[in-house]
Amino acid sequence: MPQGINKANLTETDIITKLVLPAVKSAGWDDMTQIRQEVKLKDGKVVVRGQMAARQKVKAADIVLYHKTGMPLAVIEAKANKFEIGKGMQQGLGYAKLLEVPFVFSTNGDGFLFHDKTNTAQIETEISLEDFPTPEQLWLKFAQWKGYESDQLPIVTQDYHDDGTGKAPRYYQLQAINKTVEAIARGQDRNLLVMATGTGKTYTAFQIIWRLWKARAKKRILFLADRNVLVDQTFINDFQPFGSAMTKIKNRKVDPSYEIHLALYQALTGPEEAQKAYKQVDPDFFDLIVIDECHRGSAAENSAWREILDYFSSATQVGLTATPKETEEVSNIEYFGDPIYTYSLKQGIEDGFLAPYKVIRVDIDIDVQGWRPNKDQTDKNGHVIEDRIYNQKDFDRTIVIDDRTKLVAETITNYLKRTDPMAKTIVFCNDIDHAERMRQALVNLNPEQVKKNEKYVMRITGDDDAGKAQLDNFINPKKAYPVIATTSELMTTGVDAKTCKLVVLDQGIQSMTKFKQIIGRGTRIDDKYGKLWFTILDFKKATELFADPRFDGEPEQVKVTCPGDFEDDEILDTIIEGDEDSILTDDNIDPDSVQEPEKEYQHDDSSSSDNGDYNLTEDDWNDEVKVRKFHVKGVKVKTLAERIQYYDSDGKLVTESFKDYTRKTINKQFASLDEFVKKWQDADKKQAIIEELEEHGVIWEILEQEVGKDLDPFDMICHIVYDQPPLTRKERANNVKKRNYFTKFDGVAQDVLSRLLDKYADAGVNEIENINVLKVTPFDELGRPLEIIKKGFGSKESYFAAVHDLENELYQPKSA
Repeated sequence: MPQGINKANLTETDIITKLVLPAVKSAGWDDMTQIRQEVKLKDGKVVVRGQMAARQKVKAADIVLYHKTGMPLAVIEAKANKFEIGKGMQQGLGYAKLLEVPFVFSTNGDGFLFHDKTNTAQIETEISLEDFPTPEQLWLKFAQWKGYESDQLPIVTQDYHDDGTGKAPRYYQLQAINKTVEAIARGQDRNLLVMATGTGKTYTAFQIIWRLWKARAKKRILFLADRNVLVDQTFINDFQPFGSAMTKIKNRKVDPSYEIHLALYQALTGPEEAQKAYKQVDPDFFDLIVIDECHRGSAAENSAWREILDYFSSATQVGLTATPKETEEVSNIEYFGDPIYTYSLKQGIEDGFLAPYKVIRVDIDIDVQGWRPNKDQTDKNGHVIEDRIYNQKDFDRTIVIDDRTKLVAETITNYLKRTDPMAKTIVFCNDIDHAERMRQALVNLNPEQVKKNEKYVMRITGDDDAGKAQLDNFINPKKAYPVIATTSELMTTGVDAKTCKLVVLDQGIQSMTKFKQIIGRGTRIDDKYGKLWFTILDFKKATELFADPRFDGEPEQVKVTCPGDFEDDEILDTIIEGDEDSILTDDNIDPDSVQEPEKEYQHDDSSSSDNGDYNLTEDDWNDEVKVRKFHVKGVKVKTLAERIQYYDSDGKLVTESFKDYTRKTINKQFASLDEFVKKWQDADKKQAIIEELEEHGVIWEILEQEVGKDLDPFDMICHIVYDQPPLTRKERANNVKKRNYFTKFDGVAQDVLSRLLDKYADAGVNEIENINVLKVTPFDELGRPLEIIKKGFGSKESYFAAVHDLENELYQPKSA
């Protein structure tokens, strides 16, 4: 230990800077590349109630040690010297689990408790500061623990790309990247990564490709997608560091002089042999193929696009998806194998990387009770309406009731008016006709907003060039308009709408894949623009799918059909909306929302363009499957009920107030009121308890809205969780004054404590525990902080002891 250091008086930060870091650096760890301090692994879950949201506070790992950029080896957790040496071990083990590392060091400055998962004989041992292991020692243990072979080391140790900005992969991205690179180094040629929408699949793919390419393990790489926007965004953004080695395949030309190729399926193949551009190179040309959104396009084994993957079957192939497709006909798992790594929406929300949701379910009378026409009743076009009971599945599919459309539009409008009229909103409708009628209804209900800007409401569907042209503006946080987008299929996938705050479901959805994709439109967080959560306004009971175990469970292979069975993908794989920006697949055509055509669809080869894209629009497809719609006016429609539900800690939807949420959370931490009170009274600083409760999900700002801002956190918990009558801060302060507490002090000390009591009544206990309170009014009238402490208390220790004594007086039981 360095001479002259009194460890007993050191803070946790002092222990790290004066004892831990010197010991680690002396062992040979490089401060610039191998040691990172305050590594925040999670962002903190967002908790929503009403129109308020707040993040839970999360702690950062004190120190993480790395072998190379992006390859963590060990966690060090430090505590003040007054604690035992192993105080930080359990906390460190939690960080190590996220990083998937076998080494954890806990310290209080006296030495280290070393937790070593590679040592099965004795997992934990105490070592001195001077005996901290070298980078070589830990790496050797780590490599043996991982089972790396010598020929794999050049690949698995290849550095990540560092852009110089300090951006580093999140912990789950590290796991996905490392697991994929390790699998490929072992010779595994089919790999599946499942990562929720908004968690950085493309950035993860870039780092995988970068490391394999730089290690020369894979020299020619193909990134394959089925939407132009996915390829262009990848080319411009995440893949930009590949520079001149990268190209986008255009005009059916594969240029073998490039190493990194980005391509649409449509640019590589078509129904004509001359359109099969992928055959311009040998089957072994590509070493690695990464398939974006692999649940679409080539997912089915008899898909027209699977031929590309089959042709390059010798290449290592990595499938990326948020929603692996597992049906009785199609299976990603059958082709790629079980996922190497899965990062779910639920986990993303728990970690604070994805936005939670509030669900408002709206029941409309005719949806619940059904509607039957009168005898021989005709629609507005004079057609006799078939005499039967029409229900929720029929509306806007086989029958249109104008008043229902208006009621939905009114509900959307009213919600936006009472929350935020400029909140980006996507309204999912059954088809293009429904989307257009919804647009008209919303325009008529928002005349003032439309007068400000006619793009306030727009239909964004594959057949509408004006609407599609506004798609980039809709998803751009810097662009205010359009605000409301009505759509049917175009915006279900591939739309990175970070600031979307309202998702409206007026579309019958039975496909789990499609439902997940639609929910993904709202799950991105954008702190800069205040987007921490989103609302789902559900008119079609689609959110009942949240209760399905498949929604956030591990994907399971369920395919049962034999190869050669008819699959809709044969038709739909090559159908494009407009200029290749979107594709209709059986994922986004719900079997209950359209009627199968009586005759098999015949593709018109003459419609193919020179880049291999089939320009059949969504309207053309609807014409093929069009069913007669009765259009009825004059039917009175009303809302029967609205239910508001929130995302719960177990991923389920619950109907509860934040008080209920808090009660459930606190009861998990403290078995009784006595246990809570004892912990509160024993704490050196009450703020430590307050912050600990925040980490467990107690958000004081939201509680204040529900139970009042004049309650102390102690009283909030006692009242809400344990049904105790609360005292306001002023009542507690007055009780202290009534007991003549200050008579045992005199002069400056009495004055300071009296003012601290008033400060508590106004602002709470955290204010009086902070020594900086002596710098502000009314304390600055008494002098500078050190002068006040010296005159009134003699020393800092005596001052803090007096404050602690004052707190004990504040929280005395009522009978005292």
